[in-house]
Amino acid sequence: MSLNENLQRARREKNDEFYTQLSDIENELRHYIGHFSGKVVYCNCDDPRVSNFFHYFSYNFERLGLKKLITACYRNQQFDMFSRHDSERAIWLEYKRNAKGSRVPDVGDIGIREFKWDGDFRSAECIELLKQADIVVTNPPFSLFREYVAQLVQYGKKFLIIGGQNAITYKEIFRLIKENRVWLGYGFRNGDAYFKVADVERYERKSYFDPATGLVKFRNVCWFTNLDHAKRHEELILYKRYSPEEYPAYDNYDAINVDKIAEIPMDWDGAMGVPITFLDKHNPEQFQVLGITDRDNNSGLKTREYTSADVPNPSDLNRRGVIRVGGEYKPTYVRLLVRRVPSQ
Repeated sequence: MSLNENLQRARREKNDEFYTQLSDIENELRHYIGHFSGKVVYCNCDDPRVSNFFHYFSYNFERLGLKKLITACYRNQQFDMFSRHDSERAIWLEYKRNAKGSRVPDVGDIGIREFKWDGDFRSAECIELLKQADIVVTNPPFSLFREYVAQLVQYGKKFLIIGGQNAITYKEIFRLIKENRVWLGYGFRNGDAYFKVADVERYERKSYFDPATGLVKFRNVCWFTNLDHAKRHEELILYKRYSPEEYPAYDNYDAINVDKIAEIPMDWDGAMGVPITFLDKHNPEQFQVLGITDRDNNSGLKTREYTSADVPNPSDLNRRGVIRVGGEYKPTYVRLLVRRVPSQ
């Protein structure tokens, strides 16, 4: 099973307990330092016993200039970080700074409260906490990613969250990307994300599980955000020139096919179909996102052969996720449709 298939299986089976490494949080958050001064940060999918998001923000509270940190977790059966007894109720924490002036959080300065219900981010109690927040930062359940982002948008929140790359293809998420309301963050080193998991037995015999660290390796995981950062304003350097032989046009969509981001032609002003990884380098001042080819089931590459009976009509390109070049239909990965922004 590939790393991406592993992530998809976890999503289907609702196996969503992936604990983010502190180093990955630090590597990403350092690009957004200026956004946090005077703000209330809410981590609403984070058990403080194991959450490195809680650790990062509580230990960097003064440096970031935070106003308040709120952390909430789903019902916790073994909560013992701040008490010696277990709690069968979901809890949430509130931290406003160390009263003694220390940069290390003190247990006495952390307000611990129990939820009446289970602490689900969709509950009325959690929504009331969300309303207090300026910025939400967490690793939400991948299986509920659509619903999670919809809630953040509904309440007008800034956010920096982790999700699977395939979420880009969800119509609800892609619409926000196309409208320049959501974009990708800096990302994980070399595109690899390493998580601790709750269900170790599920992964411990897999090649991508490291028994020494207890970490599981995933590809195709991204940071999604609506916080501005410097990377999304970096210009992509183009050096190749267009030729019809190297860049065939689609028969069923007015665009050319570009297989590699580095080979986007510098002298082509029309639409182009490019790999979805283009969004890692997308500068909205340089390129406009026009659309995306869809897939039947978000499962990746189409491998079956198309017959004359099931070849889609040209108008079905976006629905069926295939392209036609030179009169032949070819299965393909999702293609992002973009064009260069005209020079002023």
